[in-house]
Amino acid sequence: MPKTSGIKEPQGDRLFLLGIYLFLTVVMIAVLFPLIFIISSSFSSPQAVVAGKVWLFPVDVTLEGYKAVFRNPQIASGYLNSVFYAAVGTTINVALTVMLAYPLARKTFYGRGFIMVLLVITMMFDGGLIPYYLVVKNLHLLDTRWAMILPGALAVFQVIVARTFFQTTIPDEIAEAAELDGCSDLRFITSVVLPLSKPILAVLTLMYAVGHWNAYFDALIFLKSPELFPLQIVLRNILILSTIDPTMVTNVDQMLAQQGLKDLLKYSLIVVASAPVLIIYPFVQKHFVKGVMIGSLKG
Repeated sequence: MPKTSGIKEPQGDRLFLLGIYLFLTVVMIAVLFPLIFIISSSFSSPQAVVAGKVWLFPVDVTLEGYKAVFRNPQIASGYLNSVFYAAVGTTINVALTVMLAYPLARKTFYGRGFIMVLLVITMMFDGGLIPYYLVVKNLHLLDTRWAMILPGALAVFQVIVARTFFQTTIPDEIAEAAELDGCSDLRFITSVVLPLSKPILAVLTLMYAVGHWNAYFDALIFLKSPELFPLQIVLRNILILSTIDPTMVTNVDQMLAQQGLKDLLKYSLIVVASAPVLIIYPFVQKHFVKGVMIGSLKG
């Protein structure tokens, strides 16, 4: 059999590629080390954490930090609130984004250019915190769950990404053929557009869900009742304000040092708060990458 001779890669390209790999390796280590340290510290004893014995692997493995986290009613309530805000808020976000982005993607929609200009203006100019607060107050949303959902029900950037996806993925010929067959607009969206839009739906779902899960500023200015606080507010109180419910101490071995318990709870709560996003992302990664590439690079 004749030998197939491959094209020799220039040495400069190989050195450049080697440099890229080295740079990415350094970035990966810089990102992974804090994550590994936090996870290892969350499973280590408070004494080992305070003494600085934890580096890459847990020392004196224990689950006391996680037991204290889940025994505290405020943390459990905050976790459930964050799940509610993320689930309901993301559903509303995705629905409104699709309802706005798809008409803007159709050439037959009159005035779509003017509407896009208005949307882009909102990305350049902000009314400020005081008008934002007054709007929420006048709508009687203060200290309610809707204050965490309705004010941010639509993001212009996600609308632009979704509109670009619809323009490049769903041609006008399909809509015209469906119209000739007597298909209504609503039926066309539910039967044709949405099944073909799984990548962009995954992108929107992940972006909005992560935003809701990590949101704390709106809760800080709009919510007063502790039973409405999301998990991030509880996390903020522990990490920044260093406040711990005294009942936590009684649920853990009384011989544990107070400072050690604080540090242990910090690391355990960080892992608990980050776990849902880390679990969901692998299932939508394929659609997420495809949707971002189509929605942001084309059009």
